[in-house]
This record gives sequence, structure tokens and C-alpha cells, in this order.
Amino acid sequence: MTAEIFDRGYRQYGGERTGVPGAMKTLIRYSVRRSLGLGRSARFKLIPVAIILFSFTPAVVFVGLAALLPDVIGDEFLPTYAEYYGFIVTTLYLFAAFVAPDLLCTDRRTSMLGVYLASPLNRRTYLASKAIAVAIMLGIVTIGPPLFLMIALWFEGSGPSGFGEFFLDGGQIIASGIMMSAVYTAVSFAVSAATDRTGTAIAGTIGLLVGTSTVATILAESTDLGANIRLMNLLLLPVELAFRIHGEVGGFEWQTISTTNMWLAVSGIITGSSIWVWSRYGPLLVRR
Repeated sequence: MTAEIFDRGYRQYGGERTGVPGAMKTLIRYSVRRSLGLGRSARFKLIPVAIILFSFTPAVVFVGLAALLPDVIGDEFLPTYAEYYGFIVTTLYLFAAFVAPDLLCTDRRTSMLGVYLASPLNRRTYLASKAIAVAIMLGIVTIGPPLFLMIALWFEGSGPSGFGEFFLDGGQIIASGIMMSAVYTAVSFAVSAATDRTGTAIAGTIGLLVGTSTVATILAESTDLGANIRLMNLLLLPVELAFRIHGEVGGFEWQTISTTNMWLAVSGIITGSSIWVWSRYGPLLVRR
């Protein structure tokens, strides 16, 4: 067989040049797909699908009971939108623990980080894209279930009484979900930035969330440090602040803690995590 060489010459790229925004959008889309297990084998889909289904299950049950047994199930039986988070708090921190480590640690361990940084992305835009992807994933379980509960109950007749209340409740649900997603994303990012081992980061995130909850409860109940010591509870602080966003008060132990202090604690967590993550990624030696 005779080989032939065809000289095609230089051909200029004629497609759309999307630059940094386009690169970020592509990375966000890819990261969300990876987190959902799309394009991967079935075992990678099992955990995200199971967690999402578990987070929606209580909402489906409550809507079904309200629709099928309206005379038996009164409004006092149905949880408020803030109380709903108590049913799914476990799915929230498990999702946070699994999503971020899979996206961050894998890139460093496989040297894919260098490939991304060889594109229009730099370290800041790379981290921002990953953070947005994690927040989107967490938003599925922090915003989706209570929003579904509100809309379904509204159509059924047990939800908001008018359009004004409908949009008020919807706004509070979205604001609560964004806040919770931001906090859990910050915590999982902080742990994931400390190691390139996915399993270690998953265990570390779960340990940090559950550990701070245990330590804060013990200190608050056995010492004279005051109720504000509960603000170090990374697991329940976002849930309790969600009650305040909805105009309610959560657990009895949190009633003496001001909403301002809760917002300051949340801001401190996000800021501290950002500084820590950048201190790890800023000087990181990357092979391209």
C-alpha cells in the first residue's frame, strides 16, 4: 500500500470563540454530569440517584397523604418548609461529602488539573466553576424537595393561599437552599483541598460535619461557654438559619442565638474556607 500526504495548509479556526465564560460553562456542565454519573457506569449513578430520591420521598409522602386523606391529615400534620430539612439533613451532608471530593481530588490525583489550566481557565476560574457545579448539585436536594412540596400542596389546596404567599414562600425556600448549599459546599471544598484521595476527603467531610455537631452540643450542655458555642456546629447551623429565613425558630437550644450571629458564622465559614482552599491551590505545583 502506498502512503500519500495531502498538504492541507493552515486553516484558521472559524467557530465561536467563547473564551473564559465558555470554558467555565463547559467545566460546570461536565462536573454536574460527572456528579450525576452520566456517561459513567451504573455504580457511579447509584449514590447520587439514591440520595436525590431519598430527599424527595418525604415530600411525595406528605403530598400523597394530604391529597388522599384530606379529612384526616390537617395542616398541623404537614411540616413547614423549614421543618422539612429535618427529614433530609442526612442526605444533605452525605451529598456534600460525596460530590466535592469526587470533582476536586480526582483532578489532582490524575493530573487533569494541569489540563484544565492549560485552557483559558486559571486557578480562580477553575475553582469557581467547580464550586458552582457542587452548589448546583446540592441545590437539587436543598431547593428541589421543599419547592416540590410547596407547589404540589398549592395545587392540592393545602399550600399557600394566594400568589403573594406563593412567591414569598418560594423566595424563602430558594434563599434557604442557596445558603445551605453555600455552607456545605464550603465545608466539603475545605476538606477536599487538603488531600487528593477521594475516600479520605469523603470521610473527612462527614467526620467534620458530624464531629463539630457532637463537640458543639457537648460544650454547650456541659460548660458555661454559652449558647453561641453552637455556632461551630457545621451540620445544623445552616438548618437552623433556614428556620430564621422562613420567619420561624428552630430547636429550643438555638432560640437564644441571634439571627445576626448565625449570618456572621455562615459568612465566616464561607470566607475561611475560601482562604484555606486558595492557600492550597495558589502555590500548588501543576504539571501541564
